[in-house]
Amino acid sequence: MRTLRQRVYTVRPGDSLYKIANRFQTTIESIKHVNSIPSNVIYVGQQLTIPQDNDRSSYTVMQGDNLYLIAQQLGTSVQNLKEANRLDSNVIYIGQQLRLPDDYRTTYTVQPGDSLFQLAQKFGTTVESFMQLNNLTSTDLSVGQKLEVPLYTEVIVKVDVANVRTGPGKGYNVITQLVKGAKLRVIGTRGDWYRVVLYDGTEAWIGSAVVNFKAYGEDALIASIIGYYTLQEGPSLPSSYQSFVNHTSQLSQLALFLFRIKQANPTEIEKFGEFTDQEIRTLVGIAHRNNIKAMPVVHNLLYKRGDTTINKQVVKEVVSSEQNRRAFALNLVELVEKYNFDGVDIDIEDVYIEDSERLSLLYQTIGEVFDEKGYFFSTSVPSRASDEPVNPFSDPFDYDVIGAAVDQFIVMLYNEFGWPGSPPGPAVTIGWMEKAISYAKTQMAAEKIVAAVSVFGFDFNLDTGKNTYVTYDMAIKIAEKYNADIQFSEERQTPFFKYTDEEGNNHEVWYEDERSIRSKIALADRLGIRGVALWRLGMEDPKIWEMIQNEVAVRRGESEV
Repeated sequence: MRTLRQRVYTVRPGDSLYKIANRFQTTIESIKHVNSIPSNVIYVGQQLTIPQDNDRSSYTVMQGDNLYLIAQQLGTSVQNLKEANRLDSNVIYIGQQLRLPDDYRTTYTVQPGDSLFQLAQKFGTTVESFMQLNNLTSTDLSVGQKLEVPLYTEVIVKVDVANVRTGPGKGYNVITQLVKGAKLRVIGTRGDWYRVVLYDGTEAWIGSAVVNFKAYGEDALIASIIGYYTLQEGPSLPSSYQSFVNHTSQLSQLALFLFRIKQANPTEIEKFGEFTDQEIRTLVGIAHRNNIKAMPVVHNLLYKRGDTTINKQVVKEVVSSEQNRRAFALNLVELVEKYNFDGVDIDIEDVYIEDSERLSLLYQTIGEVFDEKGYFFSTSVPSRASDEPVNPFSDPFDYDVIGAAVDQFIVMLYNEFGWPGSPPGPAVTIGWMEKAISYAKTQMAAEKIVAAVSVFGFDFNLDTGKNTYVTYDMAIKIAEKYNADIQFSEERQTPFFKYTDEEGNNHEVWYEDERSIRSKIALADRLGIRGVALWRLGMEDPKIWEMIQNEVAVRRGESEV
């Protein structure tokens, strides 16, 4: 089992352990313990190791705890706790954050001396969350009482515009303003104010009078939902704009597939498509007012359709030297700052195998530069299911090294089927998703991982051996035109149908709908990863948004991991 990456932070002027702990959503005691610091005194330039915390559910070790008692309370085993936290012994310390293993119970049995305040501290939640989820009218507890543990808590803005402040009161400065429907993750309370997390990881406060409060337990799916955004690709492939602006409450991040590594000078970045700077700033503004993280996707694709040689040559040049790698990283910073992005997503897909090690160095360089700036670093990487070199498309990507360098690791699961000459099938089956994500979990912390899934499909001509891209709308129109019987594959968790065209050719169409996307979100939740990314907005079944609204706690304020 690999050693979990530990983030190293360099102390800056004005820092304190309190501020650093708040920024990285950990505790002062945790930072002091892992750095062997005897007091709260730190100095500018000091290197601090930041403990890794799970942003979905964790347990904070309290006075008198031991692994045996904690395992009993959580309905798991000492061994599972040790494996989930990579512990070599049974030694734990007060204030330590323990990740909860996959098998832990989401009900807690009240012990002598327990209070809701203590339980809220233990499970990283709030007293109000426990009360709402368990329909409690009083904070009084009885020994032996069963309580459902809140796994995620949010507030939803209910007024047209709400002020978010630096502290719990109207006398504090306004950081930003959010619009009606914006959602914020709650991490604490003080009086009539909620402590919340903004799109860029900043902790802030919002008044209870302008929001609705909601706590989620084991019945909810909890996931980040990332929407990939593109321009119009043709008459039947609209831009992502309308889908984005209509469904901001169901999105965590917006990933704009609008930038590319420049062929003429691969350390530089160019626009991919026709758009103005103001159009990008408008999209970023909409995202931020809805508490959505916004980032550009910078890729090395589509210089010449059907020819991947240029794609590979561009990567070869940018990774060829430390000078080029650093120049590219600094140009990414410039891109982020030009449009007020929160970070970047790097989507490199075609790479010569001999450039694998230098590619890993590129990710490490970007990670170091972005860490210094405090920007979010995400990458989208071809899927694989083992360390074995079986696919030249994914072989150059070292998950272990790249995963350690980034804050978010998006596994592009498509196209399992749909490549030239492919037999009929969905772009992503539920089986492939589980296999690929399970492998990724052996290489990095699960909370870094996002499963990128398709909302599109393919129409396979079984007689010619060719296939064509279809959106949900296109698939449904084909089924209606040929009066096809739509079926659902329980094995693959995807809808499909068959038809014969006017020339007598037999077809199979595999696509995605509300049910198939729900299955993938549910699997992401079960596997304990960060969530799913949808390629791309504007091609999906409209019903997925109602499903997400009603059944998914959309995680917000994702931090660096």
